[in-house]
Amino acid sequence: MIHKRFVLTFPPAEIEEPITYNLIKKFDIMVNIVRADISPGKIGHLVMEMTAPAKVLKEGMAYIKQQNVDCELIEKKISYREDLCIHCGACTSVCFAGALTLKRETAELSFNPEKCVVCELCLKSCPLNLFSIDIG
Repeated sequence: MIHKRFVLTFPPAEIEEPITYNLIKKFDIMVNIVRADISPGKIGHLVMEMTAPAKVLKEGMAYIKQQNVDCELIEKKISYREDLCIHCGACTSVCFAGALTLKRETAELSFNPEKCVVCELCLKSCPLNLFSIDIG
């Protein structure tokens, strides 16, 4: 079984095909939606993890592309220098995925890489430039 994370970009035109349903039903791909931003008439984005045997995953990717949906593998990861962090919270205000939060009890920054969608907004928001991209 292969476990990969993808960003699907939907064209602004309405899509009639139930893509995630078909990935599950027709291809038996385990799907975990991490983040979704889809509105009628606008470009939509869906971040999801897919788990399946390599051959099945390849067939699922071909199906997605047949639906005129761009599917990009997320191979990057965000890391940061926790030891130098001043916990100002600037990065939390741009992290729409909820990977960066301030703990209420301690006012310390918490980073959950499993929630990170590698949007790279934290790189720009950190006044100390503590975030970096790891290509995996």
